[in-house]
Amino acid sequence: MADKLGDKTARLAGRLTLNPVKHIDPIGFIMLFIAKFGWAKPVPINPYNIRGDIKQGLLLISLAGPAMNLILAVTSAIILGIAGFPAHPLGQEFLFYMILINVVLAVFNLIPIPPLDGSKILAGILPGRQEWLLHMEQYGIIILILLVFTGAIGRIFDFFVLPIADFLIHLSYSLARI
Repeated sequence: MADKLGDKTARLAGRLTLNPVKHIDPIGFIMLFIAKFGWAKPVPINPYNIRGDIKQGLLLISLAGPAMNLILAVTSAIILGIAGFPAHPLGQEFLFYMILINVVLAVFNLIPIPPLDGSKILAGILPGRQEWLLHMEQYGIIILILLVFTGAIGRIFDFFVLPIADFLIHLSYSLARI
């Protein structure tokens, strides 16, 4: 999205690729095995390269990731429905996980805590400048870790992820009956 809006920073850094190696954050990768929770490198952007309204551009860029996760989840549900039940168990399981993982990623990234996309979306829709979000950025990781270790993140997921994933799986069952 940033590239379409005029910011070529990610392109110049070689990040417009499906090669996973270009997106791996070494510490996030190691943490995936240690804590069962990891992360990728953030995609670099330079807001001053965005054509037009910077605030609107940042909003669109921040919406792109969660929107793509939801598109992948819906697409997986449609494929699962078209393939019919029972499809090959391995393919069916893969599509179930595609639905679940992409809904989890979308919901997680929509949490309005920096550095997640949700904080930038919030800044994009609230009027005026959101300087408090910049100050909160330094505490964002600590807040996210607290959410994970207190179990609050699980309650967020139970409230949002399960109903969305359930809806998509029921959608695929409905498509299978057509």
